[in-house]
Amino acid sequence: MLDFSALLHAVTEFVKANQDWAPFVIFVIAFAESIALLSLFVPATAMLLAIGALIEASGIPMLPMWLAATLGAILGDALSYWIGWRYKDQARGFWPLSRQPELVARAEAFFHRFGFWGVAIGRFFGPLRAIIPLVAGILAMRQIPFQIANIGSAALWAFAMLAPGAAALKLMGH
Repeated sequence: MLDFSALLHAVTEFVKANQDWAPFVIFVIAFAESIALLSLFVPATAMLLAIGALIEASGIPMLPMWLAATLGAILGDALSYWIGWRYKDQARGFWPLSRQPELVARAEAFFHRFGFWGVAIGRFFGPLRAIIPLVAGILAMRQIPFQIANIGSAALWAFAMLAPGAAALKLMGH
């Protein structure tokens, strides 16, 4: 079993000690968080909020960090979409999704209810976040609408993940 608090500590300490690697680390976290099969194992929200505070505390420029998180999220969702599109219903049987069919069913219901907007707003809904692009691929959502929703929501999500940590530190006077 993964120790999420130890992982969070290790990642934030690494970023603090290796600021030049921060964009790469943020990219990898956002990418892993956005892949349907990996997202269940990556405590990305806590990591990105903590790194957001480090950005402010260390004077690391926010723009490259935001771009790295945005690009990671876009590519992770695009890969999840491609897996769904390529493997169709077989994708539902991939581990660990095969052990959580109710999660896939909830994502599918969400997607059917909201369509394009489901991809865009789904990024902000916990466990469904990384499953919805997979479902969009399984259900053969057209590529251009998917990518529009993907790119727009990734940019917003990346900001929402990084900015609160930075803002909290500013409010505390650091």
